[in-house]
Amino acid sequence: MTLRRDVRHGLRIGRAEFVRSIRGYTKETRRVIGIIFSVLFFGVMTLFLASGAYVAGRSVQSAAEIPFFDPATTVLPAALLVLVVLRTFERIGDIEASEFVLTTVHPRAVVIGLLVAETSRLVLWFGLPIAAFVAAFTSGLGAPTLPLSAAAVLLPLVGWATVWGYALGIGFLRVLQYLPGIRRMLKIVGGALVLVFVAGSQFVGQAIVSEDISIGSLLSRVTFAPLVDYVSLAFVGTPLARPSSWTAAVVALVLLALTPVGLAVATRQATALWFTDVGSRSATAQSKGSESGFSAPKPLALAQSGRIAWGHLVRGVRHPQQFSHLITIIFFIGPVGTSAFQGLDDYLGLVVAGTGIGLATYLAGATFGLNPLGDERPQLPFLLLTATTPRTLVRGRALAGFAIGAPVAVVASLGSIAFGTKPLHGVGFALGGVVMCLAATAFAVGIGTAYPIYEEREFWGTETVVPSTLVLLLYIFIVGGGTTIGYFTTLYLVSEGIPTAVLPGVLIGLYGLVTAGVSYGSYRYAIRRYRTYTFD
Repeated sequence: MTLRRDVRHGLRIGRAEFVRSIRGYTKETRRVIGIIFSVLFFGVMTLFLASGAYVAGRSVQSAAEIPFFDPATTVLPAALLVLVVLRTFERIGDIEASEFVLTTVHPRAVVIGLLVAETSRLVLWFGLPIAAFVAAFTSGLGAPTLPLSAAAVLLPLVGWATVWGYALGIGFLRVLQYLPGIRRMLKIVGGALVLVFVAGSQFVGQAIVSEDISIGSLLSRVTFAPLVDYVSLAFVGTPLARPSSWTAAVVALVLLALTPVGLAVATRQATALWFTDVGSRSATAQSKGSESGFSAPKPLALAQSGRIAWGHLVRGVRHPQQFSHLITIIFFIGPVGTSAFQGLDDYLGLVVAGTGIGLATYLAGATFGLNPLGDERPQLPFLLLTATTPRTLVRGRALAGFAIGAPVAVVASLGSIAFGTKPLHGVGFALGGVVMCLAATAFAVGIGTAYPIYEEREFWGTETVVPSTLVLLLYIFIVGGGTTIGYFTTLYLVSEGIPTAVLPGVLIGLYGLVTAGVSYGSYRYAIRRYRTYTFD
């Protein structure tokens, strides 16, 4: 097939994939409401940034005065390259109904279609805010040709990053196809790197604010001068134009030459991935791995709910990507995590115990309890038709989360003794943490069954269902607030003993009644949802 025909077919495939994505965004009312809120939030932010861009356009006299222009011209193309690699892992490593599509058109047309669809999605989410920012800057600068020249400069750069990012992503998927044993290691390493990056960024930000680190010196190390010269061509015909450089022309020629080469490499890699069958080898490995390791240990094997809990734990170890939503907590504790341990040398043990209990209650409910029906959807008809009661199913899922959170609470509470906490206080914190984990698991299964999510999405070759963001945030705020009150209540009880005054006793009793009532009510609601569940 000719390149022209493949491009025509690819554009049709890209349009169909993009339209399918739009229909997926708007097919449910809750998604439409979420999109509306996102548009309102980011729309206000875009207006704020656009006003700043307009002021910057009126004030700058040269490109060197634009804040972080030089490092941004290097970092943003690299970030786009990495983004395409990740999107290849997550979404565009294959196409829907591939058996039909690949027997109809050339693989190159499929590659072009997937890239066009993904680029269109990125433009839909990021292109409009960027266009508003550029328009405001252009208006302030008084150079109406800037959008055209900027588009002419950015198109080759975006094309290069897109095709080579896709080629790298497909190459990594081929490696995972032939070496399935390293898939789990990459997932663990990837999750650990994300945690390190998020936590480390908080320390770096604090160091920058305290002027221990110069942000200018950091960014100057990642600046690639030829790429800066090339991007500066966007200012040709404006007051910010720089003297022309031969390196800019070389970069332009390299980008234009490497884009078709990258498309050819991506097509070859995708063809090898899509037309190579390694199913027998992976099936053999899975069968060998499933023959052992499922027998529940004695504490959990004593009851049927314990064996169900062990099944959830084993599945979580085999598919750790189902816990990807747990990373959300980092963005709440990160901004205060770096300063929580500063200036508190005399209370370090209490901070360690409180932090451990807070993390424990979060893990106890968020690991398995925030989307029970959605997690079980593939085998839910079978589960509900077995002799196992809904009470046992709910209790097994809650027990799985409790088995993760309770040890964290106990270890953190007893470990705080090494940081100055009194032994009696450490034991009291451990007992209080275990009780709070129990309440958190019961509450989680209730709100999780109230708003289930069934849609699956492909992530690193496996399909994953994650809880609703609304449910997750609601759980974080409610359980986080309840855990904070419970921690200080426990601290009061281990320090002062049982209160004899009326007011403290009433407040503590009221907290206990509300916590127990809400948790037990949520637990009973989850059982009723399982018992009355109907299939569409």
